[in-house]
Amino acid sequence: MNREQILRDFMALPPVAQQMVADFIAFLRLRYAQESSEKADVLPALKDEPFIGMWRDRTDIADSSAWVRTVRTREWG
Repeated sequence: MNREQILRDFMALPPVAQQMVADFIAFLRLRYAQESSEKADVLPALKDEPFIGMWRDRTDIADSSAWVRTVRTREWG
């Protein structure tokens, strides 16, 4: 189907159907614009996230495995 045929078919539709086609085209444009913008969003490297290293200066959890074991024992006995 070429563009001229699509336009002829569109023009042959009643106004209500033409509005439905226009609404559907607007929906498709919005949907595919969102998909392409989501694909374009590149996630930052995990090491650049602000929460990485936020506990680096804590002396009470220098050995994180031991800290977790202690907390679990205390909380769940």
